[in-house]
Formats: sequence, structure tokens, C-alpha cells
Amino acid sequence: MQLSLQGKNAVVTGGSRGIGRSIALAFAEAGANVSICARGEAALRQTEGELAGFGRKVHAAVCDLADGPAVARYVEDAAAALGGIEILVNNASGFAVSDDEAGWATSIDVDLMASVRASRAALPFLERAGGAILHISSIAGLIPSTRTVPYGAVKAALIQYTMTQAAALARKGIRANCIAPGSIEFPGGVWEQRKSADPKLYNAVLGAIPFGRLGKPEEIAAVALFLAGPMASWVTGQTLVVDGGQMLS
Repeated sequence: MQLSLQGKNAVVTGGSRGIGRSIALAFAEAGANVSICARGEAALRQTEGELAGFGRKVHAAVCDLADGPAVARYVEDAAAALGGIEILVNNASGFAVSDDEAGWATSIDVDLMASVRASRAALPFLERAGGAILHISSIAGLIPSTRTVPYGAVKAALIQYTMTQAAALARKGIRANCIAPGSIEFPGGVWEQRKSADPKLYNAVLGAIPFGRLGKPEEIAAVALFLAGPMASWVTGQTLVVDGGQMLS
């Protein structure tokens, strides 16, 4: 049995770096046509070039996911470029951690409402195909998150939204699932930065992971590939923790 997405059309928001990039590349390698969006154009174009190397249809657009109308336009453009949408991955995050108005606004607008708005915009296309929606949450949404108050609360909301969405869309043939990653390290990412800027915090997190290392984006992408594909055809409304046992500590 193979994890194939041959001929499927997939949209990955926040797809230029880290987890989003790895998911987009895994989907393309599995045979999917892929659209990605992000705010930063340099990383977006670099990932677009990597995706093109798989010989599939590729679409990439700069999009501020805090801008509701821009999200809708992006999804419409992606569907036109790919020829439809069978898979939507809501991966973008504002990574807001400050417990103030700005932190809450960014978390709500990007982490939550961008997922809601992209889902709404993609729904007509997903209905035609019997598609799949995948949200990227965090273990911060499942446990107390004193360092990242708005981030944790909004990621929890995304987990609840996944269950409600799955129940509402099942009769339309659409599945909705969620991944809650633990601490993931990649070049230029938050944890690579904290390794040098806040080694005490980094080492405390590292010490809480039974495997003795932080996760890799590719390890989240492998689970995304399963949940988005036909081998997970009877899986919906679920949140799968991928954290190397971090929550066990």
C-alpha cells in the first residue's frame, strides 16, 4: 500500500517554510498538484521552484492571511490554476505569544479565522471532489500554555472547529482532521532562534521530549500525507498529536 495523491489538487496555506513547506513537498512528491501561499515572497518563490521539480502543476501567491478578502481571492485563484481543490491544509500561524491586544488579534486573525475563511472559500470545490481538510494546530492547544497564551487558546479553538467541521461536512463527503505538532525545529524557525537566544528554554523543552530531540517538519508532513489521502478515508474529526512523546512529560 502506498501513500499516493496522484492527480489530486492541494492547497497549503503558509506553505513556504517549515511544516507547510514540507507538507507541500511531500504532497507533490506523492503526485499532487500544489498551491502555496505566504506573506514573504523570497521563501515563497524558492519553495515554488522546489515544487516545480516534481513535474506537477504548481501555483504560488503572496497572501496576507489576516486579510479575509485576500484569503478568498487566493483560494479562488488556486482552484483556477490547479483545476479544482481536493485537499486544503490550513497551516499558517502568526506565532503570536504576547498576552495583549496585538497578540490576541494576530492569533485570531491568522491561526483561526484564516482557517475558517479558507475552508469556506474552498468548500464549493471540495464538495465536487469529496475532499479533505487538514488543520495544523499544536500541543499548546491541549495543555496549559502560560508562555503563549493567545496562541494556545486559538489552537484549542482550531481543534474544536475541526470536530464541528467534520460533523457538519461528513454528508458532503468531506473529511476534516487536525495535527497537533510538538516543538519542531528547522532552519530559520522559532526553535532554532530560541536555541541561541534563550538556551535555557530550549534545553528545558528538549529535556521534556523522551526521544531527546525536537521534531522535524518532515515528520509532520508524513502524517499529513496519510490524513489527506485515501488510506485515511474513514478518519474524520480527529486531532493527531505528533510530538515524540513531549506531552507525556
